[in-house]
Amino acid sequence: MKIDRMIGILSILLQQEKVTAPYLAEKFEVSRRTINRDIEALCMAGIPLVTEPGQNGGVSIMEGYKIDRTLFTTRDMQALLAGLRSLDSVSGTNQYVQLMEKLSAGASNLLAGDTHILIDLSSWYKSALSPKIELLHNAILSENKVSFTYHSPKGESMRTVEPYDLIFQWAGWYLWGWCERREAFRLFKLMRMTDLSLGESFEKRAVSLPSLNPKQIFPPQFRVTAKIDPAFKWRLVEEFGPESFHALSDGMLLFSGEFVDRQSVVGWIASFGGGAELLEPVELRQEVLRFADEISQKYRPFSET
Repeated sequence: MKIDRMIGILSILLQQEKVTAPYLAEKFEVSRRTINRDIEALCMAGIPLVTEPGQNGGVSIMEGYKIDRTLFTTRDMQALLAGLRSLDSVSGTNQYVQLMEKLSAGASNLLAGDTHILIDLSSWYKSALSPKIELLHNAILSENKVSFTYHSPKGESMRTVEPYDLIFQWAGWYLWGWCERREAFRLFKLMRMTDLSLGESFEKRAVSLPSLNPKQIFPPQFRVTAKIDPAFKWRLVEEFGPESFHALSDGMLLFSGEFVDRQSVVGWIASFGGGAELLEPVELRQEVLRFADEISQKYRPFSET
């Protein structure tokens, strides 16, 4: 992309006194004419570049122009590299690290990155997720609609969406776009999409990023109180934090937390087996019992043989 290339050119010029146009053309794998146009664009943007012809000539920033030649500190570059590597973990390519190499040209000692911060944004289903991200990203850039089957707790539905942004949130990837069926902007979880395909072009609407406050996206419906066996303390710490419970005199843990729907409450309590007792809401205790009876009925024939 042109903006990436121009940032790369500026970074090189900030770190080296002078470079030639052929060097830049080879570095960014474009023609010399393209580099000349980029240099003109940088000059128009207010960066005073000087081009000197001849054997010892080249492109440089005007002497005396006050600008920080480091642009990024070593720590800045390492943080950027950690973030760009995390994007490569999703795409399955090295395109973002290659961009970083261009940005840090002439400062190879910065490329090692911070080896103590490793970020992998891919999922267990990376082989299925990466192609979706690539297709949706291309659709956003080319302003093409996308169609897909969407699987949700309410059932399956066919959706046609104008895509605007890819968002990594709540340990998952989402698409933010205008849904023709709902006639409104919606978040769609990528792993719930199947039969994804490109559609016709569209004209972009005025749009802002969604509010990602969990209580707005997933408004809580139930305040749950439960007694949990201390053997599952690790789960409470991991899922809700150490402030979500306290120990009782008998050693059991008294948990309090919010849930978005009754299915989530019943399923969560059942996931502990006999290690959890739902105290409140009282009206859901019968649903937990009914759920346990249904499971018991399914497996009882096997236990009786």
